[in-house]
Amino acid sequence: MKTYFRAVALLAAGLLAFPVSSWAVEVAPDVLVRNTTQEVIAIIKQDKDIQAGQTKKILNLVEAKVLPHFNFTRMTRLAVGKNWPKATPEQQQELVKEFRTLLVRTYSGALTSFRDQVIEVKPLKMQAGDTDTTVKTQVIQTGGQQPITIDYNMEKIADGWKVYDVTVGGVSLVTNYRGSFETQIRQGGVDGLVKTLTEKNRSPEAGK
Repeated sequence: MKTYFRAVALLAAGLLAFPVSSWAVEVAPDVLVRNTTQEVIAIIKQDKDIQAGQTKKILNLVEAKVLPHFNFTRMTRLAVGKNWPKATPEQQQELVKEFRTLLVRTYSGALTSFRDQVIEVKPLKMQAGDTDTTVKTQVIQTGGQQPITIDYNMEKIADGWKVYDVTVGGVSLVTNYRGSFETQIRQGGVDGLVKTLTEKNRSPEAGK
């Protein structure tokens, strides 16, 4: 699990600098990932506060640059799985809010570990008119470690391409959470899952 979330740092690095203005002009998802990855790596390497783990600055950066490009509603729905229809609209809203917070804390905590890795974006195989695609990347690590594959599942909606799942080293983020979410709902219902997520997000250890 720790290895998985360290790899999530690379996911954050690949998305942090997605400029909102980029959606005004049609840009292929792989080109967008490649360009913004290069930009954000430069930011991390130059920002000593981020490298030192200054929480407020990292959170502000994630809030401003990452969140607009994720479809958190779909991500939460996929993670909750078959139990999603059992939740009331109010419960669904709470689940999305708390899951979003959990991922933000995770990305923020992981960012400080990003250093000298190189991210390669693979050529995209997509047909004209496609609204769903997977951008495949590979993270080349230092010290002879094995590369890490990170695949971004993206959908094109009215306001541009959004990430709705990420697969790190063959493990889907939403699938990774689905098992534990199902167990928590089975034990305490939807309210039990909301309570668990809320408590985790309020914990000082969240994101570490």
